[in-house]
Amino acid sequence: MNRKFDRITTHPDILNGQPCLRGTRLTVRRIVEAVALYPDRAELKAEYPDLEDEDIRQALEFAALSMVDEIYPLEAA
Repeated sequence: MNRKFDRITTHPDILNGQPCLRGTRLTVRRIVEAVALYPDRAELKAEYPDLEDEDIRQALEFAALSMVDEIYPLEAA
């Protein structure tokens, strides 16, 4: 993994310090949600035209590294 997060920023006065993209109010969490909602990259970029591929990659990597290594039981499908 790259682990260079030059597009992820935090500031206590912006969204209570939540990790955001390039100093905006677009949170890493919102990017992860948007990737799930818009699996087609063209649709995702139409919804968020300022979003770049590297923004998405870093947000996903940051989110993955932020997850706790716990097992959560899931109900059978």
